[in-house]
Amino acid sequence: MGKTFSEKILAKYSGLDEVVPGQIVEVIPDVAMSHDNTAAISKTFEKIGVDKLYDPDIHLVVLDHCVPPANATFANNHKVIREFVRQHGIKNFYDINNGICHQVMAENGHCLPGTVMTGSDSHSTTYGAFGAFGTGVTRSETAVIMATGKIWFRVPETMRMNLNGELPEGVYVKDVALHITGTIRADGALYRAIEFTGPAAAKFSVSERMTICNLAVEMGAKVGYVPPNQIVYDYLEGRAKTDYTPVFSDEDCAYDEILDFDLSTLVPQVAAPHTVDNVLPVTDLAGEMIEQVFVGTCNNARLDDLAILAHVLDGKHIANTTRLVVIPASSRTMLDAMNLGYIPKLINAGATLSTPGCGPCMGNHLGVPANAEKSLATSNRNFRGRMGNPESEVYLASPHTAAATALTGKISDPREFPVDMDQIREELKGAKLTPDVAVS
Repeated sequence: MGKTFSEKILAKYSGLDEVVPGQIVEVIPDVAMSHDNTAAISKTFEKIGVDKLYDPDIHLVVLDHCVPPANATFANNHKVIREFVRQHGIKNFYDINNGICHQVMAENGHCLPGTVMTGSDSHSTTYGAFGAFGTGVTRSETAVIMATGKIWFRVPETMRMNLNGELPEGVYVKDVALHITGTIRADGALYRAIEFTGPAAAKFSVSERMTICNLAVEMGAKVGYVPPNQIVYDYLEGRAKTDYTPVFSDEDCAYDEILDFDLSTLVPQVAAPHTVDNVLPVTDLAGEMIEQVFVGTCNNARLDDLAILAHVLDGKHIANTTRLVVIPASSRTMLDAMNLGYIPKLINAGATLSTPGCGPCMGNHLGVPANAEKSLATSNRNFRGRMGNPESEVYLASPHTAAATALTGKISDPREFPVDMDQIREELKGAKLTPDVAVS
């Protein structure tokens, strides 16, 4: 009997011939990411009683959750982190001028196939887009990695999701991810690894892979994974920090569950308040008034997302009853969008742009809704109070649905505002900045 991706990589990293689901293993991750919570993590690390990091080079710190700091509390938090980074010689430090941690890690070649990556952020499942075993861990677990270099995992069972068919016009990978979440529910993949495979998944761009793996945790998954192929290898060419060896599931491995999805029958999806699995077709919610549209976060704020938004809004103006807040995933993404002319189109259409970072996704600043207001966002969570106000409501959707909603001031079917995806793909070819001009 063959082995799954997760079983093979955890066996390799724990120095064992093989492992089985349910087994506890101890591994040393290739990368241990933390962000603004590094300040709290540093305090826990100091309580452990060691005076230096086990290996500073596996740690990566990104300031992104409240950038620039909104008040003295956040500013002092950042100061603690900068001092900790300098004190312990952490070379991989990305300050407030870079962007969202997951995007910054990808752009700078830290996410590699066949590696083990942890992040003190639940959406670290994103790294599975590159064929890595990426997962979120707690602050205390990150502090232990700092002290010992090690972390233990329970080997997860694996779900396989076969994605077949072509996406119809106006339907995107965000819609696929929401549909799956609504189908299996928020606990449908609890502590399991999800392999997104099949002919449709094999065609996903790096951005699309990041979107679906990012949302794997909203299905309860420990790991989200898309088998890497030439699309990923091309992206990593010239930017990968080290050599890598991809790991794949064996053809005769035993999956805990196998599900099939025909993407060709899918329509645009929306997650209604207050859970990510409360998913409905956009037509069921069309007409619901929306006071704020937010395009941003680690789920859908990359260049292709901004391109779709700009193409829909080009020459038009958002509804006078609705605000549109746009926060690119990274400074590099913002530069690309400027060079391609997307930013002027967004501003002319009435959008408000802010510093690359998490922004209102965590409710820290930059777009907190007022009482009784309804927001539609491209983010990954819509829990009550998630955007900073428990007296507001949040809907989740794709950037195209967000653009249509911003124009009308109410939840709208994106298919009423078609875009030429072939034209967008042509625009994006070769448009991304090269790694040697990374903001650091």
